[in-house]
Amino acid sequence: MLPLIFWGVSAQAQEQDSDKDKDHIVIGIGAGYAPAYQGSDNYRALPVPVIDVSWGPFFANLQNGIGINAIDTDHITIGASVTVMQGYRSKDAPAGIGKLSFGAGGRGFMSLKGAGFVATIGATKGFAGSTKGIIADASLSYPVSVSSRLTLVPTIGTTWADKKHNDRYFGVNAEQSRASGLSQFRPGSGFNDASFMLSAQYRLTDRLSLGAAGGVTTLLGKVKDSPIVFHKTQPLGFLSLSYRFGR
Repeated sequence: MLPLIFWGVSAQAQEQDSDKDKDHIVIGIGAGYAPAYQGSDNYRALPVPVIDVSWGPFFANLQNGIGINAIDTDHITIGASVTVMQGYRSKDAPAGIGKLSFGAGGRGFMSLKGAGFVATIGATKGFAGSTKGIIADASLSYPVSVSSRLTLVPTIGTTWADKKHNDRYFGVNAEQSRASGLSQFRPGSGFNDASFMLSAQYRLTDRLSLGAAGGVTTLLGKVKDSPIVFHKTQPLGFLSLSYRFGR
């Protein structure tokens, strides 16, 4: 789930500017460069849509999915949503491991704003496809307005996952072990990763913006010892062009 959260956090620069008017629609196109799965030996370049819609209590974005904010003030936001849970293709995983289908999950989250910081905690429970496990995440950002046009957002974050998610995403069961020749592996629950990201938004016009983000994530705990993990620490990148509708 990390890359989608990563793309979502990279959109916070646009969101900080959009917060001047609560109701807004920002759409665009982007491209990301990331591991095919966490710990993969292969990278993928893929198109990524830019979506940031807020209309009354309704929202849609990459970080939290599609949902409703039950509380939304200048200092606290609490919401619930449905979001994508990531998987991987069989050709990206070691031979014999097979694919992990993309799925959907129910998400709850809370964001706090104060002293210039934005702290977010959330949890997602899969109900279709993917691992059907639970992933919790936490991040801390500090948006900096370098000029009237340029905003930088450094972010640190981490994720934790339950046994069901980690064993399915990073594990190797008996059948997979026989097919792949890899040792059986069950990491169990625990913290999965820590990350640092730096995103930037440059306003080309009042409505058109150029975005960029780069960062690094490192696997933690038992998951980093999985037989399907080839690299514990990996970089990611993202570029986007977006347009804001409305006022």
